[in-house]
Amino acid sequence: MNDTKLELILQHPDFQQLIDKKTRLSWSLSAVMLVIYYGFILLLAFSPGTLARPISDGAITIGIPVGVAIILLTFVLTGIYVRIANRDLDPLNEKVLRGFMA
Repeated sequence: MNDTKLELILQHPDFQQLIDKKTRLSWSLSAVMLVIYYGFILLLAFSPGTLARPISDGAITIGIPVGVAIILLTFVLTGIYVRIANRDLDPLNEKVLRGFMA
């Protein structure tokens, strides 16, 4: 690929839209995960007793299901990314490729 063709791709409106959507999606989902994760860490740091309370008479505390929920949320957020990428980003990517592979 020569520099002229690369410059045409970089300036193409569909490519710009692809980059904007992908960047917005990535930062949004990253921000959600960071808020969840650091919220958990801050809760541990400033109110350790909250997550240390037992659920019932057993040894399991509230912190264990909350931690598992955070791990499961990572899978959910990954699924959201994949679904949006397959629905919105992949067709746009194919459109850009079709336009420049001729």
